[in-house]
Amino acid sequence: MPPQLQSSKQAGPRVLQGELNSLSPAIRDFVEANVALCQPDALHICDGSEEENRTLLAQLEEQGLIKKLPKYNNCWLARTDPQDVARVESRTVIVTRDRRDTIPTPLDGSVSQLGRWMSPEELDKAVSQRFPGCMKGRTMYVIPFSMGPVGSPLSKVGVELTDSAYVVVSMRVMTRMGKAVLASHGTGDFVRCLHSVGCPLPLKKPLVNNWPCNPEQTLIAHVPENRQIISFGSGYGGNSLLGKKCFALRIASRLAKEEGWLAEHMLILGVTNPTGQKKYMVAAFPSACGKTNLAMLCPTLPGWKVECVGDDIAWMKFDQEGHLRAINPENGFFGVAPGTSAKTNPNAMATITENTLFTNVAETSDGGVHWEGMDEILPEDVTITSWKNQPWSQKDGEPCAHPNSRFCTPANQCPIIDPLWESPEGVPIEAIIFGGRRPEGVPLVYEAFSWQHGVFVGAAMRSEATAAAEHKGKEIMHDPFAMRPFFGYNFGQYLSHWLSMAERSGAKLPKIFHVNWFRKSPSSGFLWPGFGENIRVLDWMFRRLNGQAGAMPSAIGYLPRLESFNLEGLREPVDLEQLFALDRDFWQKEVEDVGKYFATQVNEDLPEEVARQLELLKHRVNQI
Repeated sequence: MPPQLQSSKQAGPRVLQGELNSLSPAIRDFVEANVALCQPDALHICDGSEEENRTLLAQLEEQGLIKKLPKYNNCWLARTDPQDVARVESRTVIVTRDRRDTIPTPLDGSVSQLGRWMSPEELDKAVSQRFPGCMKGRTMYVIPFSMGPVGSPLSKVGVELTDSAYVVVSMRVMTRMGKAVLASHGTGDFVRCLHSVGCPLPLKKPLVNNWPCNPEQTLIAHVPENRQIISFGSGYGGNSLLGKKCFALRIASRLAKEEGWLAEHMLILGVTNPTGQKKYMVAAFPSACGKTNLAMLCPTLPGWKVECVGDDIAWMKFDQEGHLRAINPENGFFGVAPGTSAKTNPNAMATITENTLFTNVAETSDGGVHWEGMDEILPEDVTITSWKNQPWSQKDGEPCAHPNSRFCTPANQCPIIDPLWESPEGVPIEAIIFGGRRPEGVPLVYEAFSWQHGVFVGAAMRSEATAAAEHKGKEIMHDPFAMRPFFGYNFGQYLSHWLSMAERSGAKLPKIFHVNWFRKSPSSGFLWPGFGENIRVLDWMFRRLNGQAGAMPSAIGYLPRLESFNLEGLREPVDLEQLFALDRDFWQKEVEDVGKYFATQVNEDLPEEVARQLELLKHRVNQI
């Protein structure tokens, strides 16, 4: 824990709400140690109530941090400092004594692409440079929260200390937060989360958009051994809402390894066929590959129904009967706004019309929001103010909303939220889907030959880079399991953990599939219509799970027999032969690229079984 720097003469902060003595001894110790370190003027123990939320929203509005959007019910707009708009991977670290516990050692001595490591000594130094007195003049909020339904055996509890009311109102949407968590948790263990925007009062320089942050000093550190997350300098998204990627993936993946379960960057959906049979599936896609769109799919095939359990994270554990069960540990959706429209995702658009906090989208003069790809024709007399708080028109040549602008909205408002989305025991998973944005070479769908082959397919995932600022052009990036920025420990050990699931006694392992909605023809148009038509791919998987749909072995996995793929009622003709064609030159290059990535990035930590699967693929590809 950070050192206690408070002198014995110094008076404690005013307690605005709650009682320190009502907290468990461990939580109270955590709060008191960090009060001494950060020296806030006041302390507020959050109860999660509607009254508290209203008060904090009013306070944020008064400070000019958020603005009410009168077009909708209880919706708000925040504009950040333009230097604080996204996750900061270069400042996000895992702290372990041994570097290799965090990341494999790259073969060529280059920087690892699979995470960033910091030593405990470096962290102590970084904390002592940043945190003493960092909350002076501000209120420290104590946020008790549950990842997953309160009291579920699959859930975990955290306590976040923050000096940002924006974080409090966002965490109330994204997690189960407040009194109920403390009541159910008792004296159990919890993940310790400390966050500061790094702007003690009085300010040394004026704020941009009234948004406190300290981008030069930003650091997001995870200490898995101590179940600790320490974040400084950023008020935004995954850097400050510490239940999200920090806890739910980086810390949880390490907990999952130790306790024998899986914490994954996956959506969860329930699919019901026309006869009323229902199956649950999870899917891992990198950013900008249609994850939220699939989680909230509107099927075009008559009689099919899709319901959403979660759009971003799945925690999965085998039950006593050997079924893999999943919960969505989150309570809301923190979705990318640009590209979301009534055409691409009508269910998301219906979800965000109330109780939603928008960040860095554009504002319309009639009190609404706007962004690129919204496909909404505005009346001529309605003007747009950009995310930079400037008058905007299309002639400006830059987007009205930031490419990473967000909506933070309660999951229970989604029109197709699954009836079991808060089931304490989780939903039974029968299929795992990997996918990426691959313009050429990779077929629409294929099924892995085995669990071990499926783990290899996840490890070999690649996708075309999109809006990520640090990548130029349309480079194909490696993103294994869509977890590249989120591994909480060494990726080689992570693969071994996945492989170990096949050795569990009585485990009923889900089938593993790979999809690619983004294959293009030589004339550059997409070969597959996507969106609601993706139900046809889920239909084939569903029938495969029932042993009904035809498939044929290929070099890369089981491909659908063309006659087994339902194209009935499809408006535009689709060239299935081209969609499922395998080109030997393409796949030989794929094997070479994946092999090189494994050799340089995973090196000595690559499990033998994954290396064997690569050799098997190489042999099969040479036979094409």
